Amino acid sequence: MSKRILVVLSEYGYWGEELVGPLEAFDARDYRTTFITPNGKRAHALPPSLDSEYLDPPLGRSVTSRDMARRARALDDSSRLDNPLSLAEMVPERPYYSALNHLRELEEYHRGLAGATGELLSAFDALMIVGGSGPIVDLANNERLHELVLAFAAAGRPILAECYGVATLAFARDWESRRSLLWGKHVTGHPKEYDYKDGTGFLGVDFNMGPPPYPLEYILRDATGPDGRFHGNVGKETSVVVDFPFVTARSTPDSTLAGELLIEVLENGLTRYGW
Repeated sequence: MSKRILVVLSEYGYWGEELVGPLEAFDARDYRTTFITPNGKRAHALPPSLDSEYLDPPLGRSVTSRDMARRARALDDSSRLDNPLSLAEMVPERPYYSALNHLRELEEYHRGLAGATGELLSAFDALMIVGGSGPIVDLANNERLHELVLAFAAAGRPILAECYGVATLAFARDWESRRSLLWGKHVTGHPKEYDYKDGTGFLGVDFNMGPPPYPLEYILRDATGPDGRFHGNVGKETSVVVDFPFVTARSTPDSTLAGELLIEVLENGLTRYGW
């Protein structure tokens, strides 16, 4: 039976190649892909990711080939990303502790959560979180997405996260222990050397944040703890790390390899790569 992948996209912009690379690898295997966004709004690519002339400031060169810009624009202009699922509609929200009937609401929350995650686990074999600057806004600290990540990890289902999407894994934590799921794991992600000093942008808002609001490398170093490790692989063309159930990718050039390695996890039981 064809594998089924649930693909999480930010409503504030995804990086074109970071969707196209894995998606084309999945399509080549006839995998079925379904898209989901925080509120069910249609996701769009960040404009710089569709521009082969755009020079990435930290790297001092274009990171998007003309062919990739064409493929990413074709996908973004197509109807394939229309009508995504909505996390807000499918996964309940934990009540505030100040709720008047907190205990009953919390019981109802756990019942609803078990049903929602059970339904999604029965429908999908793996989860993918696409990168770009958008995930900083609506994926990294999205508690509904955290619950989905926790459920997939507990069920032994692989999770691929790219670039700033990896922050979601660092912040997904058991409510009691508060320890990151990445504790003791080996991961990669956007290193400090790759961060912008200015110009971090998002779709739908007229706001230049300047540098990213948090250095992802530092978060991942803390989240993995003394027995895990962050691998920046700065100076190497690609950086993808598999430490089951997680597949993490550093940035744009790693997208296709990340998709191929998720396929290796699903088809051949790969559990370790890149460390």
